[in-house]
Amino acid sequence: MEDTLSSPRIARSRKLPSRAAPVAFAFFMSAIMAFLMSCVIVGANTGLDSGYPARVCRAYVLAMPVAFVCVLFVRPFVAKLVGAVCRLPA
Repeated sequence: MEDTLSSPRIARSRKLPSRAAPVAFAFFMSAIMAFLMSCVIVGANTGLDSGYPARVCRAYVLAMPVAFVCVLFVRPFVAKLVGAVCRLPA
């Protein structure tokens, strides 16, 4: 009996369509950057003590949606900047 979860056809159908790539990129980039920046800023402002993880979580809850919207809006501008300073493959 074939394992339907490991079938390449099934696995491909669970992926987002290629037109969703900019939104997926913005989501993952903002999630990672908001978490890292929350860790650094909370640690720098309030120190590393027993309440640090809770403070980071509170900061992340605010930072993640803001970062996501910002990355969505800034992405086209950044792509133009990269095109202006980098030789891109044809």
